[in-house]
Amino acid sequence: MDFNADRAGQLLKQFNFAQLFIEELGWDRHGANLSALVSSSTIALRAVAEKRGMVVWLCEAPVGEQIPDRSTRKKIETQVAKTTLEHLIIFTDAKRAEQIWCWARREAGKPAAVSEHFWHASSGNRGFLQKLQAIAFSLDEEGALTLHEVTARARAAFDVERVTKRFYDQFKAEHKAFLDFINGITDVADKDWYASLMLNRLMFIYFMQRKGFLNGERDYLRDRLTRCQREKGQDKFYSFYRYFLLRLFHEGLGGRERNPELDKLLGRIPYLNGGLFEKHPIEERCPNIKIPDEAFTRIFAYFDRYQWHLDERPLRNDNEINPDVLGYIFEKYIKTSAFYADIGIIYIMPQSGLCRMASARGWIA
Repeated sequence: MDFNADRAGQLLKQFNFAQLFIEELGWDRHGANLSALVSSSTIALRAVAEKRGMVVWLCEAPVGEQIPDRSTRKKIETQVAKTTLEHLIIFTDAKRAEQIWCWARREAGKPAAVSEHFWHASSGNRGFLQKLQAIAFSLDEEGALTLHEVTARARAAFDVERVTKRFYDQFKAEHKAFLDFINGITDVADKDWYASLMLNRLMFIYFMQRKGFLNGERDYLRDRLTRCQREKGQDKFYSFYRYFLLRLFHEGLGGRERNPELDKLLGRIPYLNGGLFEKHPIEERCPNIKIPDEAFTRIFAYFDRYQWHLDERPLRNDNEINPDVLGYIFEKYIKTSAFYADIGIIYIMPQSGLCRMASARGWIA
């Protein structure tokens, strides 16, 4: 049986998971029900399919309720693992607008590493079809198929650990280098925090520019750095940080009001409805922050080694970065964090090309 991406995509939109797994992905029927007790609440799940002992569980939000939050989803996963160690959990909302697919990588002697993959009705979700193709099985495979092979295919589809580790190891070194470039902040904790805030901002911009959301330029930041140095001189009077970046953050991405002079400087960019690019309390307290152009030349060279995808396609190469990778980094290294920083999530509405950003505060490494 060949994988039919169009048919699989339609079944995803219909939230018809049993037919998706059994008829399109070659899984087997499974009709079990399961109750997970989480914080004195009973969460109902039902199985939609299984393959060699790996079970796909569906957790549907009741009418009027939302999908459980991240913390609750992890607790549900832990309870499910007591019954079926190898599994997928699909969380859905009552309005059928969102799906969250939860998969856990298990290694001997290590805690389970849970990764989540998001499907939105308003998005193209091409990445999901690639994930599904990875866990599709043909009749020719049935005879020799084992649980080990099924879990290996699931890992190929849903695991982001390899890329995460490689990216994060170098990220720590680049964070320290960027931190050393910053002047004008005397408090050590504030300086560390601000370095993280700046890198968060720049990484989100990398996702946006690769989609063409910033004046249609895929290398927007690097091109603007070059233009700034050509017009103003490197670190002369106003560095790239002060002449361009702060205005991009505060007046452009984080501000509603635009004027012709600002439009000429920044080009056509969206307003992001969130706090990541608004003026930060550290920037209020320390108005004379300086970051030389060399810091951005270096960090852009590091980021440019990776391919930045705003969708959730499975990572095929070690130089690909998507929101799954960054989210996994923020969670995996939470206990080694030494500072508190702003994290933003970009929501893209393809039909209109608009962007919205929801910001939260959390520990990151």
